[in-house]
Amino acid sequence: MQNIKSDFPILKRKINGKALIYLDNASTTQKPKTVLKALVDFYSTSNANIHRGIHTISEEATDKYEEVRKKVAKFIGATEEEIIFTKSATESINCVAVAWGQKHINAGDEIIVSALEHHANLVPWQELAKNKKAILKIIPLTANYILDTDAYQKLLSAKTKLVCVTAQSNVTGTITPVKKIVEMAHIVGAKVMVDGAQSVGHTPTNLTSLGCDFFAFSAHKMMGPTGVGVLYIRSDLMNEMTPFMYGGEMIESVQEKSATYRTGHWKFEAGTPNIAGVVAYGAAIDYINKIGLKNIADHDKELLAYAKKMLARYPQVKVFSPSKPQDTGAVLSFAIDGVHPHDIATIFNDHGIAIRSGLHCAEPLLQKLGAPNGTARLSFYIYNTKKDIDTVEIALKKVLKIFKL
Repeated sequence: MQNIKSDFPILKRKINGKALIYLDNASTTQKPKTVLKALVDFYSTSNANIHRGIHTISEEATDKYEEVRKKVAKFIGATEEEIIFTKSATESINCVAVAWGQKHINAGDEIIVSALEHHANLVPWQELAKNKKAILKIIPLTANYILDTDAYQKLLSAKTKLVCVTAQSNVTGTITPVKKIVEMAHIVGAKVMVDGAQSVGHTPTNLTSLGCDFFAFSAHKMMGPTGVGVLYIRSDLMNEMTPFMYGGEMIESVQEKSATYRTGHWKFEAGTPNIAGVVAYGAAIDYINKIGLKNIADHDKELLAYAKKMLARYPQVKVFSPSKPQDTGAVLSFAIDGVHPHDIATIFNDHGIAIRSGLHCAEPLLQKLGAPNGTARLSFYIYNTKKDIDTVEIALKKVLKIFKL
C-alpha cells in the first residue's frame, strides 16, 4: 500500500504549500493512472455511439462498453442481464422508486427505511409514500450506532412491501446486516433495495448470496469516473417494471402514436450513455481486482483502528462510530463541542488535509446523533497511510489550540 500513492497523479498536488492528504473518499475517490488512460484512449481511438452502428469504431465501442457490464456482474455476483448502467447511485434508486414503486406500492402499504440512510435512499421513498398514501417506517439505531434488528422485526408486517437500507453508513461507517435484513423482509413478502455506494469498493459483494432485489452503487466511489452508476435488478423483476425514461435505445418499435419497449436491462437504458465513463470504470474494476478486496478491507480496518486510537487521546473529541471493528467501514465522523465542523475542515485544509464536514446528505441521522451542525468526517481508501493520520493529529491539535480547548 505504501507504493500505491504514485499511481494517483492528483496526490502529487500541494494544498497551501503542503502535500495533499485526501481523506474525503466517502464522497468520491481519486482515480489511478490506468483509469485516466482508459478514458483518454477511448476518446482518442474508439469514440463512437454504441449498439446501433455497424461501422468499425462503433462496434469497438459497443464491445468495450458491454465488456464492462460483464466485469461488473462478476464483481458483484450477478448476471450481466441484471446490470443496468445509470449516471449515479441516486439515479439508480430513483429508477426503482419510479419503475417499480409507482406500479407496486398502493395506499396503506408500508415502506421501511433505516435511520442511517443517505438522502438518496430516503427522499425518493418519502415522496413515493406521500404520492401513494403509503406509510413510511424507520428502523432505529442502538446506542452503539448499529441497526436495531429487534425493532426492525417488530416493524415488519404483511403490509410491508419494500425495505430500503444502506450496506454501510456514510456518516457512522456502520455496516448493516444486509443478508439478515433481506431474509426477514422476504418472509413477509417484501422486496429489498440496498444502497451499496459505500461498501462495494471496500469489501467483497455477492448478490446471489445476499439475495436482495435491487442494489445500487456508483463508479466514482471506487476509483471510476463520475457520471456512472449501476443498478442491479433481480432478473425476474425486470419485466414487472415500467420504463424509467423514454427515448432511443430502449425502444423495440415505434409508430406515430404508440411504441413497444425492449425487455430486460435494455428497457432502462434510454439515450446515449456515458460510454467513455463506463469503459474507464472497467479499468477501475481491474485495478481493484489486482489489489484484492480483502487487502483493501484489511487496510481500511488498520487505518480506522489507528485513527480511533489517535482521536481517543483527546477527550474534547466525540466520535460517532460502532465500537466493534466488524461493525464499521472506512468512515470516521467526529465532533468537537463548541467548534463548527466547517471550522475544523478549514484548519485541516490549511495543513493540506481534505476532509468532509457538515450534514453529509443525512440530515435526519445527524439530528438523531445530536449533531445538528453536522460532523467532521475522515474516510479512508487504499492510498491513505498511518502517516496521513499522524498529520491529522497535528491539524487537530491546531484546532484545539485556536479554540482554546
